[in-house]
Amino acid sequence: MSYRSVSCAGSVLLLALVTQAATPRPEKSPGRTAVENLGSEPLRRGVAWLVRAQLPSGGWGQGEEAQTMGQSANPSLRDLANVADTSIAALALIRAGNSPRSGEHRAAVAKAVEFVASEIERSDRNSLYVTSARGTRVQAKLGTYIDTFLAATLLAEVKGKMPDETANRRVTRALDGVMEKIERNQLANGTWDNQGWAPVLAQSMAAKAINRAAQAGATVDEKVRTKAEVYARDQFDKRTGGFKADGSAGVALYSSAGNLGAMQDSDDTNRVKERELRGRLERASNEEERRKVRGEIDRIAGNRRDLNAARSAVVGRLADARFVQGFGSNGGEEYLSYMNIGESLAAGGGEEWQRWNRSINDNLERVQNQDGSWTGHHCITGRTFCTSAALLVLTLGGDNAPIASRLPRR
Repeated sequence: MSYRSVSCAGSVLLLALVTQAATPRPEKSPGRTAVENLGSEPLRRGVAWLVRAQLPSGGWGQGEEAQTMGQSANPSLRDLANVADTSIAALALIRAGNSPRSGEHRAAVAKAVEFVASEIERSDRNSLYVTSARGTRVQAKLGTYIDTFLAATLLAEVKGKMPDETANRRVTRALDGVMEKIERNQLANGTWDNQGWAPVLAQSMAAKAINRAAQAGATVDEKVRTKAEVYARDQFDKRTGGFKADGSAGVALYSSAGNLGAMQDSDDTNRVKERELRGRLERASNEEERRKVRGEIDRIAGNRRDLNAARSAVVGRLADARFVQGFGSNGGEEYLSYMNIGESLAAGGGEEWQRWNRSINDNLERVQNQDGSWTGHHCITGRTFCTSAALLVLTLGGDNAPIASRLPRR
């Protein structure tokens, strides 16, 4: 995997800055569940801010950045709509109970999808780019092609859910086009040539995009999906319970959350595939075919064993404040990591998930801005990405959770 070192402006920030920046919140009763979050005041205000920030084109720019970032960001990008920020904002609105054809903010979601589709339609056929916007904060920090992976994730979520059949066909074409780009540009080791500060998180979004597309019924090359799965598994050291630091900027939270998320997304898809494979095994007419099918079933079982071990290892570190703080102060990378961890814990269920959900929701509510947005304090500080990612954490476990959560667990 090709990495280019990108410095994180504001790296001298202390965790105290987060506390100073946060406005005290009224006392609330502890233990609110994920479903209850869907009607909570923090979520309502966050969604309202996000809708207000949408641009006339239907897209979102990266928005206002934290003052601590100084002049490190190109000010012209603040209100320049880009695919990555638009895609994650639309996903947040979907999780909060909207779709392109239902919900209070259905028009905002539909316009966002139209913007993303139009950008994809204007992109070239062969490269991994889907946007003309270059040099955004999210690209510099997560990876060159984060727009592509977030766009595919959004399109998979809205496939077949647009207001009319013309729009549905457009989404299907756009999703197929993006998947062709992802498949064509995958490297032999299962990664993509992302360059950024913490591209392990872009790698996790690539795996998520591939698996969500497969779960939505899009045409996905199984070899490409499997290579991404194997790469994530190889990052986990079963002996130590840790993850390789590749592409993580030396931040254990990022490598743990990114690779755990990729393994979970693959297992979600594998659950459906496994049933199909067992049916094929029963119908197999010769030993060669049976051997091949058994090999695929064994690979799925191996990923699940590694996933369970990795999830347990991450749970064991959640009591370590330094691990949870990531770089040391809240940024978009932390919020995205919390989403990845939360999705895996929600899939496992039980007290571990409930405990994490209560803890991380308390943290997010504490650092929410008065206007309803969230801002990062290092690296990804733009309000659009941070607010959207925070909302994706708050809505985990709700009725509008990702496609994977609606797949049978057995």
